[in-house]
Amino acid sequence: MIDVVLPCLDEATALPWVLGRMPAGYRPIVVDNGSTDGSPDVAAAYGARVVHEPQRGFGAACHAGLLAATGDIVCFMDADASLDPAELPKVTGLLAGAALGLGRRRPTARGAWPPHARLGNALIARRFGLRDIGPMRAAYRERLLGLELTDRRSGYPLEMVLRAAGNGWRIAETDVAYHPRTGRSKVTGTVRGTLQAVRDMRRVLEAS
Repeated sequence: MIDVVLPCLDEATALPWVLGRMPAGYRPIVVDNGSTDGSPDVAAAYGARVVHEPQRGFGAACHAGLLAATGDIVCFMDADASLDPAELPKVTGLLAGAALGLGRRRPTARGAWPPHARLGNALIARRFGLRDIGPMRAAYRERLLGLELTDRRSGYPLEMVLRAAGNGWRIAETDVAYHPRTGRSKVTGTVRGTLQAVRDMRRVLEAS
C-alpha cells in the first residue's frame, strides 16, 4: 500500500473529487491543519485517514503525514483539486530509476499557475537541473525520514529536494496536469502568499 499525504486547510469542497479519484492501492492521509469548514469530516466520510496537526504551516502538515504513514512509499500532493490523484502512478513509477519522483506541472487553463508563482519556482528549480519543484512527489518513507527535514512552512518541498540532491539522490520528473484549484488559494494563488513562500524558500537556501 502506498500512502498519500494531503495537507489540508479548508478544502471541504475539493476533497470529494480528490479522494474519489484516488487510485487503487493508494491510501490517502488527510492532515488537517486547522480547518473550520468541516474538512476532517468530509475526508473521513470518503474513507481517508485523518490526522490533526495543530502547528500551522504547510511543512508541519506534510511532515505530520510522513510520520503517520506506514507504507514503504509515500506520496505528497495538494488537496485543492489542482492535481489529479489518478496521475500518482506516473510519479511513483519514477522510483524504478530514481530516489525522488516529482510531478512537473503543466497548466491546463489560464490562471491555473499565476506568473508570479511560476517565475520564482522556475528560478529555484533550475539550480537543481529541474523544471519544477512540484507539489506532487513520491519517495521511500525511510529515506525521507533520513533526510531529517526541519522546515515547517512553505520551504518544506524545497528542503526535501535540496537535501535529497545533497545526499546524491537521483531526482526524476514527469509531466502532470495542473488545474485551477477549487476554492480560495492560501499560498501561491495570491501575491502575498507567494511572497511568503519565497521568503520561506530563501531561508531554506540560506540555511543550506
